[in-house]
Amino acid sequence: MGFRGEALASMTYVAHVTVTTITKGQLHGYRVSYKDSVMEHEPKACAAVKGTQIMVENLFYNMVARRKTLQNSADDYSKIVDLLSRFAIHHIGLSFSCRKHGAARADVHTVATSSRLDAIKSVYGVSVAHNLLKVEAQDDDPSSSIFEMNGFISNSSYSAKKTTMVLFINDRLVECTALKRATEVVYAATLPKASKPFIYMSITLPPEHVDVNVHPTKREVSLLSQEVIIGKIQSVVESKLRNSNEARTFQEQTVEPSASCPIIASPMVANKDRHHNPSSSGQKSQKVPVQKMVRTDSLDPAGRLHAYLPAKPLTNLENSNSLTVVRSSIRQRRNPKETADLSSIQELLEEIDSKCHSGLLDIVRHCTYVGMADDVYALLQHNTNLYLANVVNLSKELMYQQVLRRFAHFNGIKLSDPAPLSELITLALKEEDLDPECSENDDLKKKIAELNTNLLKQKAELLDEYFCVHVDEDGNLCWLPVILDQHTPDMDRLPEFVLCLGNDVDWEDEKNCLQGISAALGNFYAMHPPLLPNPSGDGLQFYQKSKHLSASDGGIDFSVDKGDDSKMEDEIDHELMSEAQVAWSQREWSIQHVLFPSLRLFLKPPVSMAANGTFVQVASLEKLYKIFERC
Repeated sequence: MGFRGEALASMTYVAHVTVTTITKGQLHGYRVSYKDSVMEHEPKACAAVKGTQIMVENLFYNMVARRKTLQNSADDYSKIVDLLSRFAIHHIGLSFSCRKHGAARADVHTVATSSRLDAIKSVYGVSVAHNLLKVEAQDDDPSSSIFEMNGFISNSSYSAKKTTMVLFINDRLVECTALKRATEVVYAATLPKASKPFIYMSITLPPEHVDVNVHPTKREVSLLSQEVIIGKIQSVVESKLRNSNEARTFQEQTVEPSASCPIIASPMVANKDRHHNPSSSGQKSQKVPVQKMVRTDSLDPAGRLHAYLPAKPLTNLENSNSLTVVRSSIRQRRNPKETADLSSIQELLEEIDSKCHSGLLDIVRHCTYVGMADDVYALLQHNTNLYLANVVNLSKELMYQQVLRRFAHFNGIKLSDPAPLSELITLALKEEDLDPECSENDDLKKKIAELNTNLLKQKAELLDEYFCVHVDEDGNLCWLPVILDQHTPDMDRLPEFVLCLGNDVDWEDEKNCLQGISAALGNFYAMHPPLLPNPSGDGLQFYQKSKHLSASDGGIDFSVDKGDDSKMEDEIDHELMSEAQVAWSQREWSIQHVLFPSLRLFLKPPVSMAANGTFVQVASLEKLYKIFERC
């Protein structure tokens, strides 16, 4: 696609670049970091999702003058969204996601699909997709031109203030001024004045017929026999529009409220208007008492407390409004009732809605993530209150609810090596023993493993169709579902999950069966603390191993009173500790960047969480001020 790596290499000079990659069939991936164009360390083994992730941070950290030119990041972000939107509707076999830092929702979010019209609908909105016509043109005459074109153009009912033309030539996003001008001429005779079309075209022709060197950045191209190709495409577009011009749809225009009609403005806009027009209101704005002032933004998931910062004026309303169509289309695809194909699933979803605690829902929706207090609890701020929230309970409930919402519509994770169910169940039974070395009940464990394996093989079709848990004919676990994007379960808990499917699920009753499987998946995918102790703090003792040194080895004898010429020295198992540090840091990153944004979007906390210690209020700003006033 014309990318030779210069841009990636250039980024290492002006930013901190981290590359994580894994190829198909490998058990683990590798991660390496670059700074000042130099590799900071040799590639390190790490857990990774198949493919390559390139992370660029602290852009222009070493070029102060260049960094100052990036003050208006909203303009750059709108260009990024526009570029990724164009790629998303062309490469429909891939998934694209783009989310602005601090935003709870993605502005571009597509999944791999076979329908280009569905991709356009998810990116540009339903109103665009409903007014598109499919066009095709081709010519294989070597004497005139060789090309093949297919795409979508807007019909006569579509109207916009700006032309949107997405053009790919040989799978490369480019511009062709002559082709754009030719299509606009056709629409000028069809659409009302000042109305512009939407055009998507993909043209394939021999590479030697494309000149990519007519523009320094290769954005524009010139074609061999360009006049002939453009003329034929223009004729096809004109014919298609003429045939579709028999009926037209006109949209109603909303009447703007007059000055006599009262309108409700947002607080920030109202304050701004009041500042410019003091006579518009005879009342002074009420000042919020300091003990009730909220100094954090719940839309910022960065985990930092931005205290005492003045509110910024709304100067980029137009940029935010241009993304409204994208956000609304994403919300429409998040309707959980679309996946409730069985009455039992519908009943379970209705139970979630009926048992939802409104107070906790408000906390989850509008809280600010502060950080992890310990291995299980996270600190959250909601309004002027500080809470401890049990991450394990929250993630378990979220995963359970997501399983029900995505019922029978899962993407899958393929295991690199199929895992035999019998071995997993045996391993889980041994982990439950107080003495794992004891072999008295091995025959009983083997019998339990055999019975559960046969049971799961009998239920393999149900597990595969509804939950994407694929068990092959030999009793091997091959696939697991994707419950939450960007999150994979802790595979150390896989034996426990398989044993739970065999022992704890009521396979006779439909509703209880589906609920049991969903609960087992929720517990498996929950963000439990890693099995290796946390190296920071008391867990460091786990990684210390004693080493016996004598005076003859150069050791110093500290036990003179006992007449012993040796001592015990603690040595750190650095390899094991490094593995634990990676696991714990990945969990904390997932909690901050994956779990809490998803909680805001999807979780409906049940009433039970108000009493079981999932949420604990630890401080209140009003009460703290009362204490300070006494001092």
